[in-house]
Amino acid sequence: MSLHHSARGRLGLAIGALGASAILLAGCAGGGGGNGGDGDASGEPIIVGTTDKVTTLDPAGSYDNGSLAVQTQVFPYLVNTDYNSTEVVPDLAESAEFTSDTEYTVTLPEGLKWANGNDLTSSDVKFSFERNIAIADPNGASSLLYNLDSIETPDETTVVFKLKSPNDQVFPFILTSFPGAIVDEEVFSADSITPDQDIVDANAFGGPYSITSWDFNKTVEFTPNENYQGLLDAPVNEGVILQYFAESSNLKLAVQEGDVDVAYRSLSATDVDDLSGNDNVQVIDGPGGEIRYIVFNFNTQPYGATTPEADPAKALAVRQAIADLIDRDEISEQVYKGTYTPLYSYVPEGFAGAIEALKPLYGDGNGGPDAEKAAARLEEAGVETPVALSLQYSPDHYGPSSGDEYAMVKSQLEESGLFTVDLKSTEWVQYSEDRTSDVYPAYQLGWFPDYSDADNYLTPFFLTENFLGNHFSDAQTEELILAQAVETDPDTRTQMIEDIQSRVAELLSTLPLLQGAQVAVAGTDVDGVILDASFKLRFAPITR
Repeated sequence: MSLHHSARGRLGLAIGALGASAILLAGCAGGGGGNGGDGDASGEPIIVGTTDKVTTLDPAGSYDNGSLAVQTQVFPYLVNTDYNSTEVVPDLAESAEFTSDTEYTVTLPEGLKWANGNDLTSSDVKFSFERNIAIADPNGASSLLYNLDSIETPDETTVVFKLKSPNDQVFPFILTSFPGAIVDEEVFSADSITPDQDIVDANAFGGPYSITSWDFNKTVEFTPNENYQGLLDAPVNEGVILQYFAESSNLKLAVQEGDVDVAYRSLSATDVDDLSGNDNVQVIDGPGGEIRYIVFNFNTQPYGATTPEADPAKALAVRQAIADLIDRDEISEQVYKGTYTPLYSYVPEGFAGAIEALKPLYGDGNGGPDAEKAAARLEEAGVETPVALSLQYSPDHYGPSSGDEYAMVKSQLEESGLFTVDLKSTEWVQYSEDRTSDVYPAYQLGWFPDYSDADNYLTPFFLTENFLGNHFSDAQTEELILAQAVETDPDTRTQMIEDIQSRVAELLSTLPLLQGAQVAVAGTDVDGVILDASFKLRFAPITR
């Protein structure tokens, strides 16, 4: 999925110390639970512009921010976070509570309906989670459901999630994220990804909006869903048109000229800097959490497990030498003008347990590069130089500066004389398939957190069954990750999170590079653009 930055608030562990006790998240707090078309919708449709492409509309087949940007508007979630809050509270649900240390019980209101008129019951909830796990799409987020053992539905309004390990501190947060979207079992396939147009044609939506027109990665038209009931208020606009741009320069021009009301993901740092001096627009910042990083495929990287010269020690030395040579400060200043800052940790600043585990281990020990150290590391492992490295990035998914960013990475590696880099780019739709099919030995990814907890920077990446699909597996790391998720003492859990980062910093499944903030640009007559720690731009409150 997705990535970037640090200036977040405190760790949102609203459920952090619940242990085995039953904590009732009582009824739809904070949003004034929506009633769909009964809201005060007024004005013309809002136009939102983005370069962030969709992988698929089906929540079981995607784990990227572009897809979530659409899904969060149209699918219901049992629990969620209100605007400007990190506390998990009921959304579609009437209540949600731990009824034992291994059971999380959700009660639904009676009489819920999908936008198409189908009944929305506990059976849909059970179906949604079970299909996600059964499909286990390599581009999906089923790996987050690792602690879900089974689901019981004693009646049409009750759902009981039975967990494998007790005292799960993060399960409610997971329900607010990708695998938490509930789908209509009368429309979606139980064992395969349902085509986008089939979902749209069936009007299989239960969030604040329905989709009335779908032109894949060109335009999406959203209309308020009259059957919506949930945490957030009903949309205050008559609808939204989401328009996709191939180039950020065109998106910049569109918001500057008033052709789009809101531009969100991704304008270049230069564009944002330029627009900040334009009296016709407003630049809106939000808390961070986004990270940018390099993924290593443990099978196909130099000396990887399936290469002719397979050698784990040499493969590790290659990864570590790359870490020795990267100059994050140079990339931050020259490519991003400081809008992205150097990242030396796996959990970014602002989350409990964040430490700069990489800084003392690599380069000059203070964040800078060290070619002599890299050379010595490779020589000691018996690695012949220069090492041929294939490195891939996506030019359309992580912003227009990705090309400059990875050109600089290539330059930094090659200037040492220790590497020759074959740098290539692929459009996101193909990229998202290739990266999980062992096509790329090393490649760019980014990440927006799914929920406001340090766990979200660890569990999806470093369990054996992880969304990266990069063949990383380490028993000690896995044991620590599973243990911290059920640790009820905050101090002990924080220490465990620090220990995990220290461990993965030595093994380098991924190499963190940068962190950045959320940024949107809107016309001066636009209100209701909220960038908060949900890391979701929700359309319902936007007006003009």
